[in-house]
Parts: sequence; C-alpha cells; structure tokens
Amino acid sequence: MKESSFTKLAAKSQKELIKLLAEKKDSLQSFRLGNTRSKTKNVKEGRTTRKEIAQIMSIIDSAKK
Repeated sequence: MKESSFTKLAAKSQKELIKLLAEKKDSLQSFRLGNTRSKTKNVKEGRTTRKEIAQIMSIIDSAKK
C-alpha cells in the first residue's frame, strides 16, 4: 500500500517542517501572483499547496501539545 504524504510529513523533524512550511507559503504566493498575471498553467497547484500547508501546520500544532 502506498504511504500517504501525511505520514511522510509526520516522520520529519520540527525544523524540517518549519522550513518546508516557509517554502510552501512562498510557492503559494508566487502561484497567486502568476495566477493574476495569467502565467499559471496548472490551476490545481494552488489547492494542493494549500492542502499541504494545512497538513504541515496540523503536524506542528500536534507536536506542540
């Protein structure tokens, strides 16, 4: 069975997750700018990036508790 992205993210350290979160936020920002300028070709990229950001934030929050 294929391992989900959530379990792969949960296996990473706290520092790696924070770094990945910053990268994903930058990616989402550049996607939004490209979308307003009609330069993006994959419109689903924004949805998947937002989903990944939410997953990372959930893992970080659960680790703090």
